[in-house]
Amino acid sequence: MARPVWAGNLSFGLVSLPVGLYTATDSHTIRFHQLQRGTADRIRNRRVNERTGEEVDSSDIVKGYDAGGEYVLVEPKELDEIAPGRSQALEIAGFVDLDEVEPIFFDRTYYLGPRGKGYEKVYSLLEQALAKTGKAGIATFVMRQREYLVAVKAEDGLLTVHTLHWADEIRNPKDEIDGLPERTKGTAEEVRMAEQLIEALAMKWDPEQFHDTFQEKVAALIEAKQAGETVEKAEPAAEPTGAVDLMEALRASVERARSPKATGERATTSGRATAKKKPAKKRIRSAPKEDISGLSKADLYKKAAAANVSGRSHMTRDDLVKALSST
Repeated sequence: MARPVWAGNLSFGLVSLPVGLYTATDSHTIRFHQLQRGTADRIRNRRVNERTGEEVDSSDIVKGYDAGGEYVLVEPKELDEIAPGRSQALEIAGFVDLDEVEPIFFDRTYYLGPRGKGYEKVYSLLEQALAKTGKAGIATFVMRQREYLVAVKAEDGLLTVHTLHWADEIRNPKDEIDGLPERTKGTAEEVRMAEQLIEALAMKWDPEQFHDTFQEKVAALIEAKQAGETVEKAEPAAEPTGAVDLMEALRASVERARSPKATGERATTSGRATAKKKPAKKRIRSAPKEDISGLSKADLYKKAAAANVSGRSHMTRDDLVKALSST
């Protein structure tokens, strides 16, 4: 069994129970070591005194706050002493409707479990009450010399803790994004077409249908390099859709989403789990050449889809004409 990353008492009102906080997620990122180019020599990070160049043991390191050229030294134990008891207390200040907490506030998720026998009933009581009311308990606690704002909620028969960003940590998008345009309204036809596209691409949320395809490609790259082989490079990103081509792009997207084979194509989108292999390219029988130079981009895209032209979703109008002419 895993050990809790934090242990203390959860309290709401005058009710209290001992709990442990457990990591709820894992990272499957492939880790690389740093090596000097041309060698197998590892590059390691060391704690070095910048004045003497000598390595310093972690026990000899203290925290220092730069107060305008002069450092104020703080020992780790002093940080614990200024919050007596709080590092072992998770006290719920109140309960809010979960829908009121905007997604941008959520950070990490932990499992919350009871510690010790005789507290299962109190734990279960809080879980059932939160599940029935649809509310979350808002609390603060200290872990590893840092205070956290959290939401305690019921989830599939257990309690979970979601760490939240503090209000002053949320950045104003207008201050962060240069040239953010004023809100412009699309035409009634554009809005209707965009709504149809959303409905055509609607699906049920199933996290099991998604997986990290980039990590799979990294693993494939490593295997290929071990075997002295090369791997296929990813297609370049699609070009931005300009205002002139917006309606054509929307119309073609809706028609593509509604086509019988759209389901198969959508299943192979980046990040989407699928066991299906890519369909083989269809052979197009010879036919009299058609003048397609005057067709719209939307019509060209339809023909490219029918001819199974690879990479068509990233092509400009001129690219589609060239690709279809050579098919």
